[in-house]
Amino acid sequence: TASGHYYFCVKDERAQVSCVMWSSRNRNLIVTPEDGMKVILKGRLTVYEGRGTYQIDVFDVEPAGVGELQQACEKLKEKLFEEGLFDEENKKELPEYPQRVGIITSETGAVIKDFCNVTAKRYPMTEIFLLPVSVQGKASAGNVVTAIKKAHTIMPVLDVLVLARGGGSLEDLWAFNEERVARAIFEAEIPIVSAIGHEVDFTIADFVADKRAPTPSSAAELIFPDKKELLERIKQFEYYIYGAI
Repeated sequence: TASGHYYFCVKDERAQVSCVMWSSRNRNLIVTPEDGMKVILKGRLTVYEGRGTYQIDVFDVEPAGVGELQQACEKLKEKLFEEGLFDEENKKELPEYPQRVGIITSETGAVIKDFCNVTAKRYPMTEIFLLPVSVQGKASAGNVVTAIKKAHTIMPVLDVLVLARGGGSLEDLWAFNEERVARAIFEAEIPIVSAIGHEVDFTIADFVADKRAPTPSSAAELIFPDKKELLERIKQFEYYIYGAI
């Protein structure tokens, strides 16, 4: 409705029951309920006194199984593709020599350690800023959106921002398939590299991001030049300068 409340029915082969979900509760849903979707509801049974009928006061709606999640993901992907969020012309280039890089990930676990280890070997002169978030669960998408906005307040401005987490199931990675995360990535002024899951894992965030890396470690390899190659290039410059003199 115009007020933002959801009024709908759930049914099976034998029965149906009316449901209401107030706008204050439906803002953070994993997916938007649609006709024909199989769902799991959490709520309480109440009586609508005006009609003398039962209804469910719904607290939460979740897709019932991976198939429903996959279907919701594909629908959102089509919608964002048609809006141009995946277009190459909208993607920002990464700087050749980044000095200040932010990473949005969990402050515990292997991801941040692997990223920092690869960075230290390849390009140790950079500064890394960790923006810790929960990378799984219902709060995760909101955490990621907030972190992207917070990254833009760090001064001097960050050169690159990385979204990273380890691998997992479709449910585990779902925060990075949510529309609000996709739009936050698209609207970001800082170039964003997605490094979510393992090489075979793809999320909507990967399609919107300016660059996609198959793993967090490979994101560091993508972003930073190799100091060995840089030192070799400097030696070549030195040789040319001596020759010119």
